[in-house]
Amino acid sequence: MTKMKSGIFHFATIFILTLEIRIQLSDESEFLVDRSKTGLICVPKDLPLKTTVLDISQNSISELRAPDILSLSKLKILILSHNRIQYLDISVFKFNQELEYLDLSHNKLEQISCHPILNLKHLDLSFNAFDALPICQEFGNMSQLQFLGLSATQFQKPSLLPIAHMHINKVLLVLGDTYGGKEDPESLQDLNIQSLHIVFPTGKEFHFTLDVSLSTAVSLELSNIKCVLGDDGCPYFHNVLSKLQKNSRLSNLTLNNIETTWNFFIMILQLVWHTSIEYFSISNVKLQGHLGFRDFDYSDTSLKVLSIHQVVTDVFGFPQSYIYEIFSNMNIQHLAVSATHMVHMVCPSQISPFLYLDFSNNVLTDMVFKNCGNLINLETFSLQMNQLKELAIIVHMTKTMTSLQQLDVSQNSLRYDENEGNCSWTRSLLSLNMSSNILTDSVFRCLPPRVKVLDLHNNRIRSIPKDVTSLEALQELNVAFNFLVHLPGCGTFSSLSVLIIDYNSISNPSADFFQSCQKIRSLKAGNNPFQCTCELRDFIQGIGQVPSEVVEDWPDSYKCDYPESYKGTPLKDFHVSQLSCNTTLLIVTIGVTGLLVAVTVTVLCIYLDLPWYLRMLCQWTQTRHRARNVPLAELQRTLQFHAFISYSGHDSSWVKSELLPNLEKEDIKICLHERDFVPGKSIMENIINCIEKSYKSIFVLSPNFVQSEWCHYELYFAHHNLFHEGSNNLILILLDPIPQYSIPNSYHKLKALMAQRTYLEWPKENSKHGLFWANLRASINIKLMEKSKELSYTQI
Repeated sequence: MTKMKSGIFHFATIFILTLEIRIQLSDESEFLVDRSKTGLICVPKDLPLKTTVLDISQNSISELRAPDILSLSKLKILILSHNRIQYLDISVFKFNQELEYLDLSHNKLEQISCHPILNLKHLDLSFNAFDALPICQEFGNMSQLQFLGLSATQFQKPSLLPIAHMHINKVLLVLGDTYGGKEDPESLQDLNIQSLHIVFPTGKEFHFTLDVSLSTAVSLELSNIKCVLGDDGCPYFHNVLSKLQKNSRLSNLTLNNIETTWNFFIMILQLVWHTSIEYFSISNVKLQGHLGFRDFDYSDTSLKVLSIHQVVTDVFGFPQSYIYEIFSNMNIQHLAVSATHMVHMVCPSQISPFLYLDFSNNVLTDMVFKNCGNLINLETFSLQMNQLKELAIIVHMTKTMTSLQQLDVSQNSLRYDENEGNCSWTRSLLSLNMSSNILTDSVFRCLPPRVKVLDLHNNRIRSIPKDVTSLEALQELNVAFNFLVHLPGCGTFSSLSVLIIDYNSISNPSADFFQSCQKIRSLKAGNNPFQCTCELRDFIQGIGQVPSEVVEDWPDSYKCDYPESYKGTPLKDFHVSQLSCNTTLLIVTIGVTGLLVAVTVTVLCIYLDLPWYLRMLCQWTQTRHRARNVPLAELQRTLQFHAFISYSGHDSSWVKSELLPNLEKEDIKICLHERDFVPGKSIMENIINCIEKSYKSIFVLSPNFVQSEWCHYELYFAHHNLFHEGSNNLILILLDPIPQYSIPNSYHKLKALMAQRTYLEWPKENSKHGLFWANLRASINIKLMEKSKELSYTQI
């Protein structure tokens, strides 16, 4: 298990270093090719010539030759870690002049043939099978080298001489499993470095005689330390820490993967306490045994920051309060004890200098620091991932922390009952993280009055009460991953500049949000179930009026959820007209349009006589329709005239000057009694014959017409022929208006015809005459058969 943890740590370390170099080299011109974990047994041949970053780690490549990468002249980063390479001739990179980062860690290298790579900044040969340190004379020419990773089972001072004059930022030294600890104790004094990381063999008791205090490094990291021989640990590691007290340059110390006893663990803390170290970090610790009670000497320390992370221990064989008292009374500024299964923390016995406390990922309850008044200097406090339940108790705890500015109580089980009434936060609190709890809307009634940054994401909040206490100082609010259905305005939060409200239930965000929140500079409201209806139109327009950087993730995270026809459509592509959304405007538009139509029709009717034109057009259409429905041959068989004209003698001038010229000029044959009656026959017989031989009978109606007896007879016979033949041969022309009362009772047929049939009115305006004649001609336009012989008339 220890070996597996060690491997994970080493891989994480190398990954972080790799990431750092990538970030340093990355720009728009970089071209990354990632073929890691693809089962390769050799370097691919199809690599693009423009490749600048090549990752072929975690494969089964056993050999690297010059032709494999010869064409990659732009290559800057090459990651070959976790393969099976046993031998490497570094001259294969002589044509890769831009190469800056080379990772060959975690292979099976036993020997290398050197060649200077002048531009190389990062070279990692750690976790390989070298017996001696793989340092060539050519390494001394790599003046830009910042990181050097080495591994060996033997450690001799001469091996370091080629790089003794170089100023290397960090050296990683991995000691092989067969390391025997036989080396010159003063070997490290020849290294001119800023940071040194030594990885000891896993699973072996610590045995190291090198004097790390002679190193010029200001940062020292030691990994894989096993000291469980007795309660006092191992003398070798005790000796290493004791010598650090003489090194005034060292300010950072990190211990990883430690397996030891409780007694020796406290001894480590005590030894480091009296050194020049300012930043001390311990992680991945496995403790066993019991702790003998002894006083902890807090005097004469340079320590500022102590971080203890990931501690696994056997069942405590002593009261836990003892270890809590050791930590709580440390006279340092920063203390972090995380992922240690700590269940409690006692209050310092006197005014504490703590500025920063991190007790995250433990099992602390609401009883932590209860009634503690000695943390008046504390500014930042993290209780993330514990077992806190009552917010009111946490509020009460902070009341005496008069300097507290940042508090993190996220990922607990906090709830708040506003009936409890205890909501007296310390007034100094400016940043509060209460995310990932079970808080509801009531939490807004219990917030620090001067808070500027508030994180409430991933809770059970459904709405922000409108009568919430005004938070005029609030600048950043995160309420993502809740159940909010409305986008809050900034009436209560007058200084709000950052709002994160994505992943809620907002369907119709407020249209006046941007008017209400004038100071907003960042809004993240995507991934909500937006209803793409008229109500959303103003909100989308509001987004378009603010700078693009204000609305984060726009437009990718803003999509319609309803209606189904728009589901998945980006809001930027949802368009609907203002007319269809504004009911009042729609009614006004329809009303105005209707009014304009009515006015137009009225004007046309009054000034242009539109009804007359419409009637004439309707009559013409009906006439053409009836003409098409009557068989042409049947009509032509007995017809000699297109129309018989019946009129009063008093209207003859109009007939002869207007009617006849306009009809006969189109080859229309008209039957007139004074011209076409057969001499010798009676008037009645002539009338009947002419009506029967005419396609239509035209009656020119006027007050004079109703006074003519002969006109009455002609109308009678035409009307009789209408019903007898079943045809529609009557055309009534109203030359002058005829009042109904002026029509004699004997003219009942005329009354009936005028009431039942449509008649043509003779327009007085010259502009209408053309349409009148066209309509009349259309109603009698039929082709008559040529007469084979002249008709003879018998005089009677």
